[in-house]
Amino acid sequence: MTDTTPPALVLEGVRKRYGDVQAVAGISLTVGRGEFFGVLGPNGAGKTTLIEIMEGLREADAGSVSVLGQSPWPRRISLLPRIGVQTQSSAFFTRLTAREHLETVAALYGAGHGGAARALALVGLEGQGDVRVDVLSGGQRQRLAIASALVHGPELIFLDEPTAALDPQARRALWEVLRALKGEGRTIVYTTHHLDEAEALCDRVAIVVAGEVVALDSPARLVDAAGAPSRLMVPEERISPERAREFAGVDRVVVEGGAVVLETREPGPVLAAVGAAVGLDGVRTHSATLEDVYLELTEGT
Repeated sequence: MTDTTPPALVLEGVRKRYGDVQAVAGISLTVGRGEFFGVLGPNGAGKTTLIEIMEGLREADAGSVSVLGQSPWPRRISLLPRIGVQTQSSAFFTRLTAREHLETVAALYGAGHGGAARALALVGLEGQGDVRVDVLSGGQRQRLAIASALVHGPELIFLDEPTAALDPQARRALWEVLRALKGEGRTIVYTTHHLDEAEALCDRVAIVVAGEVVALDSPARLVDAAGAPSRLMVPEERISPERAREFAGVDRVVVEGGAVVLETREPGPVLAAVGAAVGLDGVRTHSATLEDVYLELTEGT
């Protein structure tokens, strides 16, 4: 049987201009149901405008947008309960407790109160349910904003820098929450400046520069296609830069932080040569990552 369910998102030739600034310059992409999709790019690249067009908060100047099979503009009331949105400047009912805030948000979407307790537990705020919102710390408010996007059980979730104010432990805990949501079949559209986060979580990422998608694929395939070098870091007292440059396959040698760094696209043979010459004690390796690809694509922006 053919699956006729439309993709979560379909954008075709979307454009948006503000005066002389072309914020979105003809972007086309499709996000499948259940996909964890990252939107990456430097400040001013057009990410926020693009996401707001997807959410139905802004009208595109040109092109077409389909969200769960429907156009989000003009504002479509029937879509709202199916979408969850967390922004960097989320609004709260500050004089309510965290639980009352979530119950109110759920009611606005036509959902029952039962989702409030589940949302609090998901983001690790069970102990703050009876604390007024205006007393919560910045990190706790950030988690409450994420809970507000989840409380009504949406199919499609937009998260904008959700871990920005979280400590490392809370950030990793949220990763597990997001993986669980994906496991339930939810679609997540995610913006972040944490490239390790995007690499760990996203099925695919779109890198946006100056309103255009300059790369679109899985993090692993983007890294492979870029051919970014690996780095071998040898303690400075073990080898000289001149000796390091003699190894076949070494593209570049620099000295950083007490180590001689060998950049290579042939890490296996170079590592073996280093081991034979000076041993491998204290030698560290750093494989190419999504951050390397991102920096190369956004250099100068």
